[in-house]
Amino acid sequence: MSSVLADLCRYPIVQAPMAGGASGPRLAAAVSEAGGLGFLAAGYKTADGMYEEIKQVRGLTSRPFGVNLFMPQQDTADRAAVEVYRHQLAGEAAWYETALVDLDACGAGDDGYEAKLAILLDDPVPVVSFTFGCPSRDVLDAFDRAGTYTIVTVTTPEEAQSAQWCGADAVCVQGIEAGGHQSTHRDDPQADGSGLGLLSLVAQVRETVPIPIVATGGLMRGSQIAAVMAAGAEAAQLGTAFLVCPESGANPLHKQALTNPLFVRTELTRAFSGRPARGLVNRFMREHGPYAPAAYPQVHHLTAGLRKAAAGVGDAQGMALWAGQGHRQAREMPAGQLVEVLASELDAARTALRA
Repeated sequence: MSSVLADLCRYPIVQAPMAGGASGPRLAAAVSEAGGLGFLAAGYKTADGMYEEIKQVRGLTSRPFGVNLFMPQQDTADRAAVEVYRHQLAGEAAWYETALVDLDACGAGDDGYEAKLAILLDDPVPVVSFTFGCPSRDVLDAFDRAGTYTIVTVTTPEEAQSAQWCGADAVCVQGIEAGGHQSTHRDDPQADGSGLGLLSLVAQVRETVPIPIVATGGLMRGSQIAAVMAAGAEAAQLGTAFLVCPESGANPLHKQALTNPLFVRTELTRAFSGRPARGLVNRFMREHGPYAPAAYPQVHHLTAGLRKAAAGVGDAQGMALWAGQGHRQAREMPAGQLVEVLASELDAARTALRA
């Protein structure tokens, strides 16, 4: 690892920031304490809520950790298309006995971006990463002056080049195998499903930019971490692997579904949020995915009540079960133990490669 990354974590293992409740203070602190780099997900939280979680992590560990921010999204949604989708979901609302929010409550919003920036610059954390775009050079320069290491999530070599030009310290290279949202900087419906696999993408980005690479997308074993590092990454970020840990705040139904033989595959869908995201294929995805408009975060707000109601009655078929392609390899164990196991597997893989 680069000297800065080596100072942040003993092992080249980063816990992915999973918005929606999975990546809370307990998980981030446990990973950092074990020698990885834990992350809080500030997406969908208020600025005050984010700061409360930062204080909780600081009370649980003295090790470095990170906070992930969603970049503000341009409102390009077709309101008529969102209204049609809302009508299509009327049956779901009746089934779960919950009301659908009005379209006026599904505004684009900026996820409290400016307020979160102000807090993180006033009381800096060791690492801040960004999803769904790249901050301006002024923002990244401000974090540099504050002593914060910055990482921009990218899905193409061009996005990596843009992040370097704007002053990012590193890029998190996300392959199409990744669970949850694809972190493209521009949401283009014409490009759905055309993303690159992780190993190919890491190699291309390595030839495009000189800054450190953190690789993410479907990684579940230490041997896979060794593979992406051999391809040019300096560390690996894992999300689904940590989703089943007891410290994870994911719904128990979500955790169980990852290894449940009823859910045999994953797909990219816009059904739950209006943006491409990889999850376990369930009834909701099959029935509504083909008709969901490109409208983020409007669709996310529109389906929020349905997803919550489905979880409340124990119906995994109506939930967003985000998962990477390696979900069947999930191992239920404490997060700190998982970090140690991954590090041991990584060492074994490196030894085998040298031999």
